[in-house]
Amino acid sequence: MRTWLAVAALLVLSACASSQPKTFTGQFTPPPANSRILVMAPDIQLSLLTAAGLQEPREDWSHSGRDNMAAAVAAHLQTEGHAASALDPTTAMEGRVGQIIRLHDAVGGSIMAVNYLRANLPTRRDNFEWTLGEGVQELGAQYNADYALFITARGSYASSGRVAAAVGLAILGVGVPLGGQQAFASLVDLRTGNVIWFNVAQAAPGEDMRQTDGAQSFTARLMQGAPL
Repeated sequence: MRTWLAVAALLVLSACASSQPKTFTGQFTPPPANSRILVMAPDIQLSLLTAAGLQEPREDWSHSGRDNMAAAVAAHLQTEGHAASALDPTTAMEGRVGQIIRLHDAVGGSIMAVNYLRANLPTRRDNFEWTLGEGVQELGAQYNADYALFITARGSYASSGRVAAAVGLAILGVGVPLGGQQAFASLVDLRTGNVIWFNVAQAAPGEDMRQTDGAQSFTARLMQGAPL
Protein backbone atom coordinates (compact mmCIF):
# COMPACT_ATOMS: atom_id res chain seq x y z
CA MET A 1 0.00 0.00 0.00
CA ARG A 2 1.34 3.40 -0.93
CA THR A 3 1.11 4.82 2.57
CA TRP A 4 3.22 7.82 1.62
CA LEU A 5 0.28 9.17 -0.35
CA ALA A 6 -2.11 9.13 2.58
CA VAL A 7 0.44 10.58 5.00
CA ALA A 8 1.51 13.31 2.60
CA ALA A 9 -2.02 14.27 1.68
CA LEU A 10 -3.02 14.63 5.30
CA LEU A 11 -0.07 16.89 5.98
CA VAL A 12 -0.22 18.94 2.80
CA LEU A 13 -3.88 19.40 2.04
CA SER A 14 -6.46 21.21 4.12
CA ALA A 15 -9.79 19.70 5.07
CA CYS A 16 -11.56 21.61 2.29
CA ALA A 17 -11.43 20.58 -1.34
CA SER A 18 -8.18 21.56 -2.99
CA SER A 19 -5.88 20.93 -5.93
CA GLN A 20 -2.14 21.58 -6.17
CA PRO A 21 -0.86 20.95 -9.74
CA LYS A 22 2.79 21.26 -10.74
CA THR A 23 4.21 21.33 -14.25
CA PHE A 24 7.66 20.41 -15.52
CA THR A 25 9.85 23.51 -15.24
CA GLY A 26 12.27 22.47 -17.97
CA GLN A 27 11.62 22.63 -21.68
CA PHE A 28 8.90 20.32 -22.94
CA THR A 29 6.19 20.21 -25.56
CA PRO A 30 2.63 19.72 -24.26
CA PRO A 31 0.84 16.70 -25.72
CA PRO A 32 -0.44 17.67 -29.19
CA ALA A 33 -3.94 16.77 -30.32
CA ASN A 34 -4.60 13.07 -30.80
CA SER A 35 -1.76 12.02 -28.50
CA ARG A 36 -1.82 8.36 -27.49
CA ILE A 37 -2.09 8.17 -23.70
CA LEU A 38 -1.69 4.91 -21.79
CA VAL A 39 -3.89 5.10 -18.69
CA MET A 40 -2.90 2.84 -15.83
CA ALA A 41 -5.96 1.41 -14.09
CA PRO A 42 -6.50 3.77 -11.12
CA ASP A 43 -5.15 2.37 -7.86
CA ILE A 44 -8.07 3.06 -5.51
CA GLN A 45 -8.39 1.91 -1.90
CA LEU A 46 -11.43 3.03 0.11
CA SER A 47 -12.41 2.20 3.68
CA LEU A 48 -15.21 2.58 6.21
CA LEU A 49 -14.28 4.80 9.15
CA THR A 50 -15.91 3.19 12.20
CA ALA A 51 -17.21 4.89 15.33
CA ALA A 52 -14.00 3.84 17.08
CA GLY A 53 -11.89 5.51 14.41
CA LEU A 54 -10.72 2.29 12.75
CA GLN A 55 -10.57 1.94 8.98
CA GLU A 56 -12.17 -1.19 7.56
CA PRO A 57 -11.21 -1.78 3.90
CA ARG A 58 -14.19 -2.06 1.56
CA GLU A 59 -13.31 -3.96 -1.58
CA ASP A 60 -16.67 -3.19 -3.19
CA TRP A 61 -16.18 0.55 -2.70
CA SER A 62 -12.63 0.34 -4.04
CA HIS A 63 -13.77 -1.48 -7.17
CA SER A 64 -16.56 1.03 -7.77
CA GLY A 65 -14.14 3.90 -7.27
CA ARG A 66 -11.61 2.37 -9.65
CA ASP A 67 -14.16 1.73 -12.40
CA ASN A 68 -15.81 5.13 -12.04
CA MET A 69 -12.50 7.01 -12.03
CA ALA A 70 -11.22 5.02 -15.02
CA ALA A 71 -14.35 5.86 -17.02
CA ALA A 72 -14.18 9.52 -16.00
CA VAL A 73 -10.50 9.80 -16.96
CA ALA A 74 -11.11 8.17 -20.36
CA ALA A 75 -13.99 10.57 -21.02
CA HIS A 76 -11.86 13.54 -19.95
CA LEU A 77 -9.02 12.60 -22.30
CA GLN A 78 -11.43 12.08 -25.17
CA THR A 79 -12.91 15.51 -24.54
CA GLU A 80 -9.40 16.96 -24.71
CA GLY A 81 -8.91 15.32 -28.10
CA HIS A 82 -6.61 12.44 -27.16
CA ALA A 83 -6.71 8.67 -27.70
CA ALA A 84 -6.66 6.72 -24.43
CA SER A 85 -5.84 3.05 -23.89
CA ALA A 86 -6.02 1.18 -20.59
CA LEU A 87 -3.49 -1.00 -18.78
CA ASP A 88 -4.17 -2.90 -15.58
CA PRO A 89 -0.90 -2.84 -13.55
CA THR A 90 -1.91 -5.97 -11.63
CA THR A 91 -1.51 -8.00 -14.84
CA ALA A 92 1.71 -6.27 -15.92
CA MET A 93 3.95 -6.32 -12.86
CA GLU A 94 6.41 -8.82 -14.28
CA GLY A 95 9.42 -7.89 -16.39
CA ARG A 96 10.31 -4.43 -17.58
CA VAL A 97 6.80 -2.99 -17.34
CA GLY A 98 6.59 -3.92 -13.67
CA GLN A 99 9.96 -2.28 -13.04
CA ILE A 100 8.75 0.96 -14.62
CA ILE A 101 5.56 0.95 -12.55
CA ARG A 102 7.54 0.45 -9.34
CA LEU A 103 10.02 3.13 -10.40
CA HIS A 104 7.12 5.54 -10.89
CA ASP A 105 5.88 4.78 -7.37
CA ALA A 106 9.33 5.58 -5.96
CA VAL A 107 9.66 8.81 -7.93
CA GLY A 108 6.13 9.79 -6.93
CA GLY A 109 7.08 9.35 -3.29
CA SER A 110 10.07 11.64 -3.78
CA ILE A 111 7.89 14.26 -5.48
CA MET A 112 5.48 14.21 -2.56
CA ALA A 113 8.29 14.53 -0.04
CA VAL A 114 10.15 17.35 -1.80
CA ASN A 115 7.48 19.37 -3.57
CA TYR A 116 4.58 18.91 -1.16
CA LEU A 117 6.03 17.99 2.24
CA ARG A 118 8.91 20.44 1.82
CA ALA A 119 11.67 17.97 2.62
CA ASN A 120 15.08 19.54 3.22
CA LEU A 121 16.10 19.83 -0.43
CA PRO A 122 15.71 23.56 -1.13
CA THR A 123 17.37 23.31 -4.56
CA ARG A 124 14.52 21.09 -5.77
CA ARG A 125 11.50 22.86 -4.27
CA ASP A 126 11.00 25.31 -7.13
CA ASN A 127 12.68 23.10 -9.71
CA PHE A 128 10.08 20.58 -10.79
CA GLU A 129 12.20 18.41 -13.06
CA TRP A 130 11.63 14.73 -12.31
CA THR A 131 12.19 11.85 -14.69
CA LEU A 132 11.82 8.08 -14.89
CA GLY A 133 14.61 7.90 -17.45
CA GLU A 134 14.61 6.93 -21.10
CA GLY A 135 13.91 3.30 -20.18
CA VAL A 136 10.18 4.17 -20.28
CA GLN A 137 10.47 4.22 -24.06
CA GLU A 138 10.02 0.45 -23.88
CA LEU A 139 6.59 0.99 -22.30
CA GLY A 140 5.64 3.39 -25.06
CA ALA A 141 6.82 1.03 -27.78
CA GLN A 142 5.08 -2.01 -26.28
CA TYR A 143 1.71 -0.26 -25.89
CA ASN A 144 1.98 2.19 -28.80
CA ALA A 145 1.66 5.22 -26.52
CA ASP A 146 3.23 8.67 -26.28
CA TYR A 147 2.36 9.35 -22.63
CA ALA A 148 1.33 7.44 -19.51
CA LEU A 149 -1.14 8.66 -16.89
CA PHE A 150 -0.98 7.26 -13.35
CA ILE A 151 -3.72 7.82 -10.74
CA THR A 152 -3.77 6.74 -7.10
CA ALA A 153 -6.43 7.48 -4.50
CA ARG A 154 -6.95 6.63 -0.84
CA GLY A 155 -9.87 7.54 1.36
CA SER A 156 -12.41 6.70 4.02
CA TYR A 157 -16.09 7.40 4.57
CA ALA A 158 -17.62 7.77 8.03
CA SER A 159 -20.09 5.19 9.31
CA SER A 160 -23.40 6.30 10.80
CA GLY A 161 -21.97 5.52 14.22
CA ARG A 162 -18.98 7.75 13.53
CA VAL A 163 -21.26 10.60 12.45
CA ALA A 164 -23.37 10.20 15.58
CA ALA A 165 -20.25 10.29 17.74
CA ALA A 166 -19.06 13.42 15.97
CA VAL A 167 -22.38 15.16 16.61
CA GLY A 168 -22.35 14.22 20.28
CA LEU A 169 -18.76 15.28 20.87
CA ALA A 170 -19.27 18.52 18.94
CA ILE A 171 -21.57 19.64 21.74
CA LEU A 172 -18.58 19.30 24.07
CA GLY A 173 -16.38 21.21 21.68
CA VAL A 174 -14.47 18.14 20.54
CA GLY A 175 -13.81 17.71 16.84
CA VAL A 176 -13.99 14.23 15.30
CA PRO A 177 -12.62 13.54 11.80
CA LEU A 178 -15.23 12.13 9.45
CA GLY A 179 -12.86 10.74 6.86
CA GLY A 180 -11.73 12.17 3.55
CA GLN A 181 -10.43 11.21 0.16
CA GLN A 182 -7.17 12.21 -1.50
CA ALA A 183 -5.67 11.39 -4.89
CA PHE A 184 -2.63 12.09 -7.01
CA ALA A 185 -2.11 11.94 -10.74
CA SER A 186 1.02 12.15 -12.87
CA LEU A 187 1.55 12.46 -16.61
CA VAL A 188 4.77 10.95 -17.97
CA ASP A 189 6.24 11.59 -21.41
CA LEU A 190 7.18 8.11 -22.68
CA ARG A 191 9.73 9.49 -25.09
CA THR A 192 11.83 11.38 -22.54
CA GLY A 193 10.73 9.80 -19.26
CA ASN A 194 9.97 13.24 -17.77
CA VAL A 195 7.08 13.70 -15.35
CA ILE A 196 5.61 16.68 -17.16
CA TRP A 197 2.71 17.24 -14.76
CA PHE A 198 1.72 16.13 -11.26
CA ASN A 199 -1.24 16.98 -9.07
CA VAL A 200 -2.52 16.18 -5.59
CA ALA A 201 -6.20 16.76 -4.84
CA GLN A 202 -8.60 16.54 -1.91
CA ALA A 203 -12.17 15.57 -2.74
CA ALA A 204 -15.05 17.90 -1.96
CA PRO A 205 -18.02 16.48 0.01
CA GLY A 206 -19.98 15.82 -3.18
CA GLU A 207 -17.09 14.20 -5.05
CA ASP A 208 -17.75 10.61 -4.03
CA MET A 209 -15.69 8.23 -6.17
CA ARG A 210 -18.19 5.47 -5.46
CA GLN A 211 -20.75 7.34 -7.57
CA THR A 212 -20.50 8.13 -11.28
CA ASP A 213 -21.20 11.85 -10.91
CA GLY A 214 -18.88 12.18 -7.93
CA ALA A 215 -16.03 10.46 -9.79
CA GLN A 216 -16.51 12.75 -12.77
CA SER A 217 -16.36 15.85 -10.58
CA PHE A 218 -13.31 14.62 -8.66
CA THR A 219 -11.55 13.69 -11.90
CA ALA A 220 -12.13 17.20 -13.24
CA ARG A 221 -10.49 18.60 -10.08
CA LEU A 222 -7.63 16.11 -10.19
CA MET A 223 -6.86 16.90 -13.83
CA GLN A 224 -6.78 20.67 -13.28
CA GLY A 225 -3.72 22.26 -14.83
CA ALA A 226 -2.81 19.21 -16.91
CA PRO A 227 -1.10 20.33 -20.16
CA LEU A 228 -3.57 18.48 -22.35
